Amino acid sequence: MDLDECLIIFSRYPEAGKTKTRMIPVLGTEGAAELQRQMTEYTVKQAIALQSLRRVQIQLYFAGGSLELMQAWLGSNLAYHPQSNGDLGSRMAIAFQQAFATGMTRVVIIGIDCPDCNSIVLASAFEMLQQQDLVLGPAADGGYYLIGLQRLIPELFIGVNWGTASVLSQTQAIAEKLNLAVGYLPLLNDVDRPEDLSIWKRYRK
Repeated sequence: MDLDECLIIFSRYPEAGKTKTRMIPVLGTEGAAELQRQMTEYTVKQAIALQSLRRVQIQLYFAGGSLELMQAWLGSNLAYHPQSNGDLGSRMAIAFQQAFATGMTRVVIIGIDCPDCNSIVLASAFEMLQQQDLVLGPAADGGYYLIGLQRLIPELFIGVNWGTASVLSQTQAIAEKLNLAVGYLPLLNDVDRPEDLSIWKRYRK
């Protein structure tokens, strides 16, 4: 049976001063980069654990660094793609488009900021996509930690104020307008700001 489910992880190469910048006031540039490194590695572990539950291809879309640096860091078993230019919406839309163009029928995109989004939550997302047009993992800050689609729906990525507390509500409004069937995962917390670091401490080894 061919693989037709794809999990896409959006991350960034952990270069000091260029990642997790909102954490720099408390962690410093090196500490913020180290947080990026640890959270990416944790997310990749959850993705690999998902492969024991479902036949899923893992792709990692990266910013910063290079293919060689990413492979040296996380290994050569993942499929790597540089993130495209543009805002988060256009970058996600292109990632979805590329995955569906290769024959995928269910595609999920996550970042690395939500450690509670584990392999079980990810498996639930793919399960829901068998019935729903759109699956969303709502984040407590008003955004979403996961989005899953059965097909590319470009409208979901246009006119959204990315990085704000209205991302989820704006996406829901678009989905309603398009009459999409939407499935929801549990409400979880992202680790974006210094006050969120206590969430990550539960997972840090």
